[in-house]
Amino acid sequence: MPTFRNPVLPGCYPDPSICRAGEDFYLVTSSFAYFPGIPLFHSRDLVSWRQLTHVLDRPSPLSLEGLDVSDGIWAPTIRHHDGTFYVVSTLARNRQGSVTFVVTADDPAGPWSDPVPLEAEGIDPSLFFDDDGRCWFTACRDARQPTGGGPGELWMRELDLDRLKLVGPTHVLWHGAVRGAWVEAPHLYKRDGVYYLIAAEGGTESNHSVTAARSSAITGPYVTDPRSPLLTHRHRGSAEPVQNVGHVDLVDTPDGETWAVALGVRPIEGTHTLGREVFLVPVAWGAHGPVFAPEAGGVRLSERLPSIATAGLGDGASAGLGDCAAVVAGRVRFDAPVLALEWNSLRGPVDDRVSLSTDGGGLGLVLAAESLASTGVPTFLGRRQQHVRFDARTHISFSAAHPAEEAGLVVFQNQDHHATLALTVDDGGRSQVVLTVRQAGTSARLASLPVATGDVVLAVEGDEARYAFRLREPDTGQWISLGDVERSCLSTERAGGFVGVYLGLYATSNGRSTDGRAYARWFDYQPHAEQTSVPRTTG
Repeated sequence: MPTFRNPVLPGCYPDPSICRAGEDFYLVTSSFAYFPGIPLFHSRDLVSWRQLTHVLDRPSPLSLEGLDVSDGIWAPTIRHHDGTFYVVSTLARNRQGSVTFVVTADDPAGPWSDPVPLEAEGIDPSLFFDDDGRCWFTACRDARQPTGGGPGELWMRELDLDRLKLVGPTHVLWHGAVRGAWVEAPHLYKRDGVYYLIAAEGGTESNHSVTAARSSAITGPYVTDPRSPLLTHRHRGSAEPVQNVGHVDLVDTPDGETWAVALGVRPIEGTHTLGREVFLVPVAWGAHGPVFAPEAGGVRLSERLPSIATAGLGDGASAGLGDCAAVVAGRVRFDAPVLALEWNSLRGPVDDRVSLSTDGGGLGLVLAAESLASTGVPTFLGRRQQHVRFDARTHISFSAAHPAEEAGLVVFQNQDHHATLALTVDDGGRSQVVLTVRQAGTSARLASLPVATGDVVLAVEGDEARYAFRLREPDTGQWISLGDVERSCLSTERAGGFVGVYLGLYATSNGRSTDGRAYARWFDYQPHAEQTSVPRTTG
């Protein structure tokens, strides 16, 4: 049987939502405090995905400044109806919903409209278009009144599509299947006249699960599906390669199959650094509703291909991570007119501080007063770590004028947990490379090494145990080890929050006024060993 390799989107792409328009599938995920926000992908076979754009690709009133990395843009839902694409999402502050909004586009590649705020509380908004053309908005919030169920509730109002405004009464739909568990991530589907409300319970960690309720009327009452949880790995033990499974969205293919996208993680000895990734799961329909992973009962790393993806494949053929254009490997020389879509900044654009070069000069980075430890907008550009085993390198040219000035390579989890390998100067003005690790908000210098010039190649190699940092002086070509940082130090379990590791470039004066500038001549990312990808050279 032809198979593909999960996850279909490796790296930090949490809370997936999917829709179909004709033969085309579109998928969005959370982006938190990274900018641009809400990456949007396209596929025709559900396995190979290519990023088209970001939904939030320009500054707006939805400011991310001052936010923890795991706040920001949470859990978008994408839907298509009558020629228009809709995305609803929430801006979260201090781990609570702050502003819920909707954006629209005629073409999913953009342009997308400016965000329109909705009078909605809570998080995890979704849209459902009924057969009569009416649009219903659902979300989760704290339960208004104590119940025998969980502390949260799923609620609904109608969305006026002409005014993009919630209208009519609020309907409380369900408090979840598990007593005491928070219910979230609601999505509605209709099958043979029955409305199915699919949700997530147990939190997005090891107790994560998919639960469901059903009703003959869209506004309820909804009755808990006694089979709940319909999908979970919380009972499978620590040796299970995929954990924390949940937060699903369903889509039907043109040939009548149903598939779900779900988030999950691939932990190593109980911790993960790649973040929550997108897994593809087959779904069958039975007399009582959807049956997730009917053949295996869980999410598999190797799964049968959707029938729409099997054309031209022989028996035993398989598709792997290399078939996903979202897995980008190779050397970036920063000589294209615009940055490639895999690159993000933190909390806002940095166009005024980074510059691309068409003459081989690489990426110019103006030092910012904001450091990576701040909740401002530092001079930072990063891409997701998408493989446990990898090698990332960059050629940095920088002449620091003060020991506070530094520029180089960063392995970034959040503002309180990251490791940097940077060019700077000592108190005597002599160039040096410094390895620094920041844990729980405290920074410590692990190593420093004098270098002849401010022109070096910096590298980090990752594996199951550690991040190993090295440098190479162009004159000698010799690699020198600076030290290791334990991989789990930058894991979500140690750092907290909801994101995975980014690898990138930064330049800061650590609060000092300066006109300093660094240059990254190129950046190279290569996966190792069993995980492969399609090499690509891009700007």
